[in-house]
Amino acid sequence: MNGRLTFLGTGTSMGVPTLGCDCAVCTSADPRDRRLRPSVLLRWREPENGAGLGSGRERVVVIDTGPDFREQALRNDLHRVDAVFYTHSHADHILGLDDLRPLSFTVFREGGTIPLYASAETIAVLERIYDYTFSPQATYPTRARVRLEPLGERTAVHGVEFQRVPVMHGEMKICGFRFGGTAYLTDVSSIPESSFALLEGLDHMVLSALRHKPHPSHATLDQAVAWARRIGARHTWLTHIAHELGHEETNRLLPEEIRLAYDGLELPVTLGPVPL
Repeated sequence: MNGRLTFLGTGTSMGVPTLGCDCAVCTSADPRDRRLRPSVLLRWREPENGAGLGSGRERVVVIDTGPDFREQALRNDLHRVDAVFYTHSHADHILGLDDLRPLSFTVFREGGTIPLYASAETIAVLERIYDYTFSPQATYPTRARVRLEPLGERTAVHGVEFQRVPVMHGEMKICGFRFGGTAYLTDVSSIPESSFALLEGLDHMVLSALRHKPHPSHATLDQAVAWARRIGARHTWLTHIAHELGHEETNRLLPEEIRLAYDGLELPVTLGPVPL
């Protein structure tokens, strides 16, 4: 099954331009240097009646709903979301959850709710922050029609399997995801040895690469490049990029198969079961 992966945002928690900064990247005229908070969108069409690829209903999955999700959804003409996967509970990954409200009404009218797949730790944070949505006593009439679902090792959404890939974000264990021939790892400072085995045979690898200078909870550009070479995907795309890395300038330093992603970049991807 074929799908499309769109980068909704490729910036850091502060975004680019960063408030109060007039550096060369924050004032750049290159639109690829303008980066919303990190998130991706995956779309595909289900086979209709078992015949013909891409002939049925379009399905939509989002990974992370950060503070810019409303703007990202408008830019990409989103009218529905079938599921959301959360990497972890930091603000730049969850604070757009409430903007699922109008999108969830479409699913609700069809008799369902949007599943939000997250680790137990992330679920606890979401329940606390969005008490008015998830509390059994919630009475807010236009609350989002969503439900929290524990994230397993493998989760199927309308025929596409999502494999959880554990990674470290400083001292915090968070979730990356593999779907078909593509994997998405953001906010990574280290990759456990066992997770490299889940990243074999990829067409597209998405990795975070904050900047050149070391950071306690994010990979540097050099670290990300070293991981990309070890993983050996056909293409590697770098995300969660700070304002220290200009798009064109940085790409000139990188191997041909490794490039900075940018907001709005769309990739054709192959979906389906993840190899065991």
